[in-house]
Amino acid sequence: MKFRAKIVDVACLNHFSRVVTTISKLTKSCVLRLTPDNLFFVMSGKVANGGVSMWCELAQANFFDEYQMEGVSAEDNEICLELTPENLSRALRTLQNAKVLKVKLAKKHCPCLTIAAELPTLSSVGKVVTHTVPVDVIPRRLWHELKEPSMPDFDVSIYLPPLKTMKNVVDRMKNLSNFLVVKANLNGEMNLKIETDLVSVSTHFRDLGNPPWGDDASQDGGPSQSRDPDSMAEARVDIRRLQQFLMGQQINPTKAMCNIVHQKVVHLILLHEDMSLQYFIPAVA
Repeated sequence: MKFRAKIVDVACLNHFSRVVTTISKLTKSCVLRLTPDNLFFVMSGKVANGGVSMWCELAQANFFDEYQMEGVSAEDNEICLELTPENLSRALRTLQNAKVLKVKLAKKHCPCLTIAAELPTLSSVGKVVTHTVPVDVIPRRLWHELKEPSMPDFDVSIYLPPLKTMKNVVDRMKNLSNFLVVKANLNGEMNLKIETDLVSVSTHFRDLGNPPWGDDASQDGGPSQSRDPDSMAEARVDIRRLQQFLMGQQINPTKAMCNIVHQKVVHLILLHEDMSLQYFIPAVA
């Protein structure tokens, strides 16, 4: 296995750093899956068992000026590495002013990603700083757990309000309850509600719009066209999970959407021209 890549463009480096920082807010550990065309950050918790799962896909050509990899074999041309995204995020944050940043899969005392950056200096002598991020190589027999999650057969799909506004609402609600009910319908309405023995608080968003998942969405994994547009689908979720996702405002998505499987799961999606992030939060009773 071999992997090396280089970023020269500062805007690409900063964008990549923001993506990794967002991932680090969502999970303490994930798998970095490398293919010839894409990078994936994967957290494969079993939603059916109450776990959260995540799938983030980046087109490597939009981030890296050079990108070379050789997988475990010609037939299985991939590399899967388990890592702590906070370690990678911390390294990238300290190197944001780099003129050139190089990433390489190496083996020292253990497998690791070495991140070397050439930093600007006042003298003619360049300054190179290197960070080491430990990784575990995922064996081929476990790769079946790292597949892209299928689109759930949701009841309602809706565009999210501005993430910063939504985050401010959720941050305030978190002080009152550990759980939040997300409701939405096909008329572009969304409600966020908490209810305890002492207090009931609800925030209403209108005119958000509903994504067009095909002309006959009921055959494309989308909501049935026969559903009453005013009927609310809802799911009660751990408010901390939703709060973590809303940190995603750092990557300035062009679209942010929410699919709800009634009383089962909230499926959140951030889209950018060069990346996509999916986050699944299971409902709790």
